Amino acid sequence: MSHIRWFKVSEALARLGHDVDIATAEFKWRFRRPIVPMGERLRRVPISRVHWNEYDVVKTLFHRGFRTLEAYGGQRHSFIIAKLGSVVGPVDMAGIYFYGRQRAQLYETQARISARAKYVTVLSEPARGLWRQCFGAGDNILVVPGAAELDVPASSGDPYPRDGRPRCVFAGNFYAQRSASQPEAHRVLVDKLNVLGKELGQRGVRLYVVGPGDARSLDRRYVAYLGVVPYVESWDYLRFADVGLVVAAGPFMHNNESTKIYHYLRAGLPVVSEAGFPNDRVIEESGLGFVVENGDLSALVAKVLQATQTRWDKDGAIRYVMAHHTWDQRVQVYDRIIRRVFPD
Repeated sequence: MSHIRWFKVSEALARLGHDVDIATAEFKWRFRRPIVPMGERLRRVPISRVHWNEYDVVKTLFHRGFRTLEAYGGQRHSFIIAKLGSVVGPVDMAGIYFYGRQRAQLYETQARISARAKYVTVLSEPARGLWRQCFGAGDNILVVPGAAELDVPASSGDPYPRDGRPRCVFAGNFYAQRSASQPEAHRVLVDKLNVLGKELGQRGVRLYVVGPGDARSLDRRYVAYLGVVPYVESWDYLRFADVGLVVAAGPFMHNNESTKIYHYLRAGLPVVSEAGFPNDRVIEESGLGFVVENGDLSALVAKVLQATQTRWDKDGAIRYVMAHHTWDQRVQVYDRIIRRVFPD
């Protein structure tokens, strides 16, 4: 999702008339170049050759993005917009699945962001509240949730095995068991997927997982792992599924949302989600899915089965997402700020 957001926000800003450079990790002697689609007013530039003073605005993505800016000497730029996924506190907190030393390192990065960034972007109101609690009640904290595309890629056909069974898909990151990212989240998510895969399979529904993560812990008897697929192709895994599944890494998500919800709905895919995400309401507002009490896997199974047998207004849900939750709408916040400071 970090890469999708990076590209899509950049493309949307370019469509609004801004000249946007995406700074990528490119090596002089690397034969395979990054596959990044470019367009009008949108360029790809090697980060090692970026001159920060040539830009009016520098935007970073997540904690790692700001640390990358520091590593390449850009942290003193006068107009930094620092986008964060999760906001962590000074101590371990319920609903924020970063702990100990890792959480402390993220918090130290946030302190440096607070000192350097002109604006900080978060995903939700709880994230803005926690940031202000930690670093002061400034008016430079922007809430810019995730989104989906206004125009999705054309279909290339059904990518699933033809076995006649309803398809439930979990599309997204389920992390790695030993990574520096979120190993605890990996364990919880995989345990839930294995249980759900078994229960759904006994009722005739096949659970598929598509996306990055350590698949060794998935029980292949019950969960079909289809690996990592290119973004353009990923839409067919949503179009040709019957239900999109969302499970949480714990009792609730304090301030990070589930961006896959927007993508499921944009594809017209009914959603069954555990409660506890800040953007739960999007499912109910779209009229395309169910939100189930967190931790109640039996209820999740029941609602997945119900979703496969329900006649949905899929076109209405797609129109809802296109009217309220696209990248083009999200970047209008940045457009207004930039044009106010740089009217020319």
